[in-house]
Amino acid sequence: MLRAREDQELLLEAELRALVNPTRKENGCLRYDLYRSADAPHAFLLHEVWASREHHRLHTQTPHFLRWDARKDALLVSREATFWSYLT
Repeated sequence: MLRAREDQELLLEAELRALVNPTRKENGCLRYDLYRSADAPHAFLLHEVWASREHHRLHTQTPHFLRWDARKDALLVSREATFWSYLT
């Protein structure tokens, strides 16, 4: 869950959209979907599914992620990340 700073919603959305296509092409990326809250337009959700934690770790070293990482603090008021395990 990512929450935009005031008046940064459009820029945050653009930055997040820029992550989607290159990330979906990465080895081990099973899902990478971006959502915007219907109730709070400043809130976004990235739903990511990776084949392994190692694939996710490698994702954080890609040029598109590093670009995002360098810009995120200026755009976000808060972010929350949680890893989940799939139960069959």
